Amino acid sequence: MNIGEASKVSGVSSKMIRYYEQIGLISPAVRTASSYRTYGDNDVHTLRFIRRARDLGFSVEQIKELLALWRDRSRASSDVKAVALEHIAELERKLAAIQDMTRTLKHLASHCHGDGRPDCPIIEEMAKGGGPAKTEINPRFGVESLK
Repeated sequence: MNIGEASKVSGVSSKMIRYYEQIGLISPAVRTASSYRTYGDNDVHTLRFIRRARDLGFSVEQIKELLALWRDRSRASSDVKAVALEHIAELERKLAAIQDMTRTLKHLASHCHGDGRPDCPIIEEMAKGGGPAKTEINPRFGVESLK
C-alpha cells in the first residue's frame, strides 16, 4: 500500500510516517521503481503500535525502547513494566505541575475584579516573573496573592 493508505489504516499522518522513517523509528519503506514508498501489514502494525504509544504520551526515545522490547521475544516483561512505571512517574510529575498551575490561575482569577480598572493581580503576578509561586498577603489588593 502507498503512504496515504498506510496513513489511513494506521491513524498516523503521512508527514509523521516520513518523520518516523527519517529518525529510524520505523524501517525505510520499500520503494517502487518510480520511488513511491510502499508499506506492508507489518509496517502498518508497527505504525499502530507507535500511534498507541504516542496516544499514551510516550516520548520518541521511550517508543524506540518499547519497539525494541516488542520485537525481542526473549525480553522480560519486567523491562517493559519498568519503562511504563518510569513514564507513569513522569506523567504524575506533569499532572502535579498542571494542578499547581491551575490552582495558581484560579486563585489569581478569583482575586481579579474583572472590571474596567487596570489593576489586575493576574497581570501583576506574571510581570513579577521569577520562580515558583508561593502564597502570601498582597497589601495592594488586600487578599492573598502568589509570590
